[in-house]
Amino acid sequence: MNQGIKIGFNTSEHDGSADSEIDATPFDAIFSGVIGQDYHLLKQISPFAAEMSRLVGKAVGEFCLQSADAVRVVELGGGTGITTLSILSADDRLTVLSVDNEPTMQNQARQNLKKWADAGRLAFNGADALTALLSLASDSIDLLASAYTLHNFEAGYRKQVLSEIFRVLKPGGRFINGDRYALDDVSAHTRSTQNEVAGYFKVLTSLDRLDVLEHWIIHLFNDESENHIMREAVALQQLAESGFKQIGLTHRLEVNALVTAVKD
Repeated sequence: MNQGIKIGFNTSEHDGSADSEIDATPFDAIFSGVIGQDYHLLKQISPFAAEMSRLVGKAVGEFCLQSADAVRVVELGGGTGITTLSILSADDRLTVLSVDNEPTMQNQARQNLKKWADAGRLAFNGADALTALLSLASDSIDLLASAYTLHNFEAGYRKQVLSEIFRVLKPGGRFINGDRYALDDVSAHTRSTQNEVAGYFKVLTSLDRLDVLEHWIIHLFNDESENHIMREAVALQQLAESGFKQIGLTHRLEVNALVTAVKD
């Protein structure tokens, strides 16, 4: 581990003018409650989530192999640190700014990843995604990595976030996101979601965690709502409209997939 690397993300004078105005209530705050306290159960009810975190880290590592310099990563929605650890483990030269506005989860990450923070490779930002991005200078980071965060955003807010991601990435920088990308085939997507819900019931009823089951079902309704669902074709088109090139979707696992894109 290279303990000499320090994180120094520069801020800018970008003021979030009219086209980047922040909606005051676009965030899904359910992670501040029961789900945030028992997020470790996700690995049991949604094993694909752990695989997506691994794939995000793998993609980060592949990028780092092509870089002769230390790589600066911003992670949106760091949560309890599952994906953060995958990213940190990808290359000893990289540094991470992990953004999450839910203290319940970020406090767990601070405890889980204290070693990396103490070594100067990890810093935390408690702002929401858009506010954190607006504070960064243009063309200032190498990678924007995330897992299971963007799908939580209301569609209009997500569009603003994508625009800001493009702005802060350096030319040649990459967007890497493992997330829920709803199938364009609505019937197939519905069947996959039904199977997912059946898994929730099987695991959480056996653990007598009906409280967590209730909150996950409520959260899923939010994910699947018309103003939140992140349909594959629409999501990839939004990346293109934001300016990204070399857009790709791989490793489709039912409703989950890895999406990457490059700022030329």
